[in-house]
Amino acid sequence: MFSKDTYIQRRNRLKKEVGNGLIVLLGNEESSINFKDNWYHFRQDSTFLYFCAVALPSLTAIFDCDSGEDMVLGDELTIDDIVWTGPQPSIASLAEKSGINETAPASQIETTIKRAIAAGRTVHFIPPYREEHVTKLSAWIGKSVAEVRSGESVALIKAIIAQRNIKTAEEIVELHKAVDLTADMHLAAMKHAKPGMKEAEIAAKVNQVALAGEGQLSFPIIMTKNGQVLHNHYHGNVIQEGDMILCDTGAEISSGYAGDMTRTFPVAAQFSNTQRELYQTVLNAHEAAIAALKPGVKYKDIHLLACTELAKGLTEVGLMKGNPGEAVAAGAHTMFFQCGLGHMMGMDVHDMENLGEPFVGYSDTLKKSTEFGLKSLRLGKELEAGFVITVEPGIYIIPELIDRWKAENKYAEFLNYDKLESYKAFGGIRIEEDFVITENGADLLGKPVAKTVKDVEEIRKEALQS
Repeated sequence: MFSKDTYIQRRNRLKKEVGNGLIVLLGNEESSINFKDNWYHFRQDSTFLYFCAVALPSLTAIFDCDSGEDMVLGDELTIDDIVWTGPQPSIASLAEKSGINETAPASQIETTIKRAIAAGRTVHFIPPYREEHVTKLSAWIGKSVAEVRSGESVALIKAIIAQRNIKTAEEIVELHKAVDLTADMHLAAMKHAKPGMKEAEIAAKVNQVALAGEGQLSFPIIMTKNGQVLHNHYHGNVIQEGDMILCDTGAEISSGYAGDMTRTFPVAAQFSNTQRELYQTVLNAHEAAIAALKPGVKYKDIHLLACTELAKGLTEVGLMKGNPGEAVAAGAHTMFFQCGLGHMMGMDVHDMENLGEPFVGYSDTLKKSTEFGLKSLRLGKELEAGFVITVEPGIYIIPELIDRWKAENKYAEFLNYDKLESYKAFGGIRIEEDFVITENGADLLGKPVAKTVKDVEEIRKEALQS
């Protein structure tokens, strides 16, 4: 937790910006895996954590914009609970640490909200992403499920984003910790992988490092020799020399802050010539994007810059042809780069994604594209000092996409389909790091992890000799 004053100031700013009515924030509940008492790892809702800092299940926070009062509502543990959990701090004692002095049992939530509605006051809530939250809100505010799903408060969404977008110095400290642990996880993968292993064995090593560092995974591990599958969570393949491993993983530390990095490395001691060419192309795009990071620049423009760098490299190796800038303007580069360059990061690995990409990643003057490739860019708006973002260009050779576009003769003036046929088994490459935008540029979060061809191959050579 941060200081009590931090949370008081956050809530006061939120209430001021929303203006009037009640703000209702639902904490998460325990979630069952396959029967009631076999639970997934509990993770509190990030917005609830940000404003209340209480990581207990089944809580609701209500902030009164008019009176200024804040309260946390939920039920204390019974002796039947304590038998299983041991004694735990009371809700009141935990809430008091964030400057909330008023608590009440869960039975008072509906009464409090309905009293406000009867008085003609507005009840503000953010989009619910869990079904139990939809059900609760429906009962509390007396509206149908459909009305709840479309009844979120835009004023509240924008006020939350305005605060959480800009990371304070104390938040940056936590993010460095999370990315430091993430860096250790990636280095372990690069040092541990050997021919004949299953992907699962490397993923297990990564998870071990996260747990030993008193962290959790910020998202399920992507550890695959089939890097062309963007979110590949299957770990059953055996790796062999000639394969590349794409490892995309991150740590979440106890404060709730996340890391998110990707490294791609050869199973052998060295990249093949073909692998090296395309790896260097991705690295060039990565470095060009990093050099362009600064306040006032649209991230969409940095994305397009990276795309142009990718197209230049792909033209040099003969997979693309023509003018790289014209190819990107037409969209031909999306044969190889189908997703976005990066996203916001913080207490969520895709920070505040539950509040909606049109609000988090875009603005009133910049709308999200519907075009293939650009529609997957989660962040497009102007960067500001204090933003924390990822930079993650890649090249993904997807055989099914090659076949479809070749049959349509799509972008034939920019794509060398004959040569692409020989790359169908190539896989994918991604290089990802995390940055905080500063007044004049950007700083890397966490300790550096090898990413040049030379440095990656040195680690792999040592790993295979050990």
